[in-house]
Amino acid sequence: MSISNSQLVKPAALRPGDTLGIVAPASNVKQADLEAGCDALRRAGYKPVYLDTILDRDLFFAGSVQRRIRELEAMLERDDVSAALCARGGYGADYLLPRFDLEKIKAHPKIFIGYSDITCLLTHFTDAGLVTFHGPMAAKDWSHESGVNLPSWQLALSQTKPWDVPLNSEVISLVDGEAEGILYGGCLSILVASLGTPYDIKTAGKILFMEDVAAKPYQIDRMLMQLKLSGHFDEVRGIIFGEMLDCVQGPTQDYTLQEVIIRVVGDLGVPVAFGVKSGHVSGGNITLPFGVRTKLQVQANQVKLRILESAVTA
Repeated sequence: MSISNSQLVKPAALRPGDTLGIVAPASNVKQADLEAGCDALRRAGYKPVYLDTILDRDLFFAGSVQRRIRELEAMLERDDVSAALCARGGYGADYLLPRFDLEKIKAHPKIFIGYSDITCLLTHFTDAGLVTFHGPMAAKDWSHESGVNLPSWQLALSQTKPWDVPLNSEVISLVDGEAEGILYGGCLSILVASLGTPYDIKTAGKILFMEDVAAKPYQIDRMLMQLKLSGHFDEVRGIIFGEMLDCVQGPTQDYTLQEVIIRVVGDLGVPVAFGVKSGHVSGGNITLPFGVRTKLQVQANQVKLRILESAVTA
């Protein structure tokens, strides 16, 4: 069944030479990592800018809540900034959720990119009708050689026609099938943390992407069961798992994470894929646009993810 997306607010496409506003809505940032990421962004043809206060610290946060919300709102509202790119995740973005003026943000739609703890902002904005992007961050992936999947970055942020996500070769089928829905999701731990709050994720009609790092298989099982028991899988159209980096019990584990996952979601009657490198990954972080219509095709020997509408405007 086709899904209507007529009310979606899309940002302008990113172009060579555009200015990227680096923001730190969550944990504190190391200056060396930030500078390395900015150098890589300049080599890629962009102009990174950030506020002097981005290196502030308050416990484990990147400064106070007031500083972090002012910084993000400023970058989203500045006419000379084309995108707000998160420096890193960590923890703390949830403090910002009650403070956003979503109508003001929708009046100045900008590309907004991040993952990990930034998931709560991605889903909050997407639920409000904005396109967001799950992808590489300045002081993380951009600061490391081969940390970014450039083809997906360019397609997601600049392509104004339907396109195929350039998936890594390790992506496999867990449950075969085909589905169309709205791409949505992020870090599994953060998605589950939203349950029972005013920012509870909205999964009906979605192709749900979930990834995490260093969570043991029984913890993955517990979080998936919480989503299942709370009804959040009842109306999903399809499920995609990330690389699930370092999600193992230990060297003596005699079962696979895929077996654990299939036991929970294998009976949902929707296609399930595993291994897409977006978010916490070993390299080549793929940029995924959230909020847009997407087609997922999962077969035993091939997985395809096609973005059916552009995530940006020309």
